[in-house]
Amino acid sequence: MNLRQLATELFLYGVESVKPENLIPRALSLKDTTLRINNDTYRIKRKIYVLGSGKASVEMAKAVENLLEDKIAGGAVICNYTEKLRKISVIKGGHPVPDKNSIKGAETLLKLLSSLNEDDFFIYLLSGGSSALIEKPIPPITLEDFRKTTELLLRTSVPIEEINIVRKHLSMIKGGRLGRATKAKGVVLVISDVIGDDLFTIGSAPLYYDSSTYQEAYNILKKYDLLDKLPDSVRTVIIKGLKGEISETPKEENPNIKHYIIGSNINALKKIKEKAEETVETHIMTSQLKGEAREVSKALVSIGKEILKSCNPFKPPVCLLFGGETTVNVKGNGKGGRNQEICLSGLIEIKDIKNLVLLSGGTDGIDGNSDAAGAVVDRSSYEKAKKLHLNMYSYLDNNDSYSFFEKTGDLIKTGPTGTNVMDITIIIVGG
Repeated sequence: MNLRQLATELFLYGVESVKPENLIPRALSLKDTTLRINNDTYRIKRKIYVLGSGKASVEMAKAVENLLEDKIAGGAVICNYTEKLRKISVIKGGHPVPDKNSIKGAETLLKLLSSLNEDDFFIYLLSGGSSALIEKPIPPITLEDFRKTTELLLRTSVPIEEINIVRKHLSMIKGGRLGRATKAKGVVLVISDVIGDDLFTIGSAPLYYDSSTYQEAYNILKKYDLLDKLPDSVRTVIIKGLKGEISETPKEENPNIKHYIIGSNINALKKIKEKAEETVETHIMTSQLKGEAREVSKALVSIGKEILKSCNPFKPPVCLLFGGETTVNVKGNGKGGRNQEICLSGLIEIKDIKNLVLLSGGTDGIDGNSDAAGAVVDRSSYEKAKKLHLNMYSYLDNNDSYSFFEKTGDLIKTGPTGTNVMDITIIIVGG
C-alpha cells in the first residue's frame, strides 16, 4: 500500500464530494411551480432570481443554472474570479481583503435585492470568502481603512469567528444588514467554511442575523491589543456604536429568508471515510480542529507515533481524519499557508519514522499566499530535505513552507476547486 498516494487520493475524493455540482442537485429541484429544498417546498409565482457571494458562488450558480434553466430571471454572484454564465452576472471581488470591486459587488447585490417585491423569490448562494468579496463600509470608514483593519486581524491570528464579529460592526451589509434590503422571500444555500457550521459566522452572515454587539467587537480588539493600531475612522465607528449613535446589527432572523447548509467539512470527512474503508480502517477524529498550525501538528503526529509504538488506541494500518481550520501567527516573510505549515511542523516530528504519512490541504485549493492546496509528507520528505541541505527550522521560522516543499516536491496543487469547506488533514499509519 502506497500511503502517500492513498492519502492524496482520499483528499482529492473528499474535495470532489463537496463541489457544488454534486451538492446542489442533492439539495435542490424544481417541478412545475414547486421548488424543493431538502425536505421543504416553495410555491414559485414568477421566475427566480439567483444571487450569491463567496469562493464557491460561481460553481454553485452554474449548478443552479443547469437545474432551473429558463426559470431564472437573472441575478449576480461575486466570486474571487470571473466567468461568463448564461443568466447570472459574475463580478470579481477582492480576497482575502476587500477591494473596489468588493464594493461594486455589494452595491450590485443591494440594488438587485431592493428592487424585488413581495411576490418575487430569490436563491442566494453563500460560501466562504464572502466576507472580503462583498463590502460596503460604514462611513467614515474608507475602503483603505477597512483593508488595513482586515489585514491587521488576519496577521494577528485572530480566530475567524472573532474577525467576523468585528467586520460585521464596520459594514453596511454584514450581520444580516443585506437581508434587510429586500421585501422578497428567498432562501440561502450555504456551503460552510467555519467550525460548527455557525450561520452567524459564515460569510459574516449577510442575510441571517447577528447575536454579537459593538461591545463584543470592542472587547475583541482590546483583547488582541489592536485598538491603538486601528485607523481613526474604524475606532470612530466602534465608539459611536458603543454609544448607540450607529444602529446595531439585526437581532432577529428575517422571517422571509430561510438558510440551508448543503455542504460542510463533516460531509467531506464522511465521504472520505466511506472511500478509505475500502482499503484501511478509518476514523473521523474531529471536524472542529483549530489552534496554531505548528502546535496542532505536533499533537496530531504524536497520535500517529503512539499508534506505531503501542497500537493504542488503534491498531495499524489505520487512517485518521481531521477537519477544521487552524491559524498562523505570521512573523516571517515567506510563502505558504496553514496547511503547509502543519506539514512542515509535522515533518520535524516525523523525521525518519517509517510508515507514517501526514497530509493537510485546503478544500478551496488555495493555502495562504500560495498556489498550493497544501502538502503531503513522510520519511522520504525528510530524506530529500537532508540531501538538499534544507534547514526545516529556518523555513518554519520564516513561515516559508511553500519554498521548502517546492524544493522537496511535496506540494499538492489542485488549482481553485470551486468549493470551500475549510481544511482536511489525513494521517495514515502503516502496518
